[in-house]
Amino acid sequence: MISWERVNELRDEVGIEDFREVVAMFLEEVEDTMVRMIAAPDLSRLEEDMHFLKSSALNLGFLQFSDLCQAGEKAAASGQAETVDLDEVFESYAASKSVFSKKFGCMKAA
Repeated sequence: MISWERVNELRDEVGIEDFREVVAMFLEEVEDTMVRMIAAPDLSRLEEDMHFLKSSALNLGFLQFSDLCQAGEKAAASGQAETVDLDEVFESYAASKSVFSKKFGCMKAA
């Protein structure tokens, strides 16, 4: 579900002091995007939204979430945006965040 190797790589890249801030920013931006997608669904933006979520997920090592976003991005790009199961995507994010938070208890942000 999570690439701990990528998490450790990110922590090494930004430094332990900035790691918490980077994670909080990631969580906030992802959740802001998902809230907007729920509040104002727009299938014409789905490819762009899925791409953003996928990229964000990869940066923090959320592999399963990233895979679902990539599948959603491809579906939207091929004109099948209505087939994307956003509930599954959002549930994967929540599960990934939960697993991540258990390992890094200080990461309860967003």
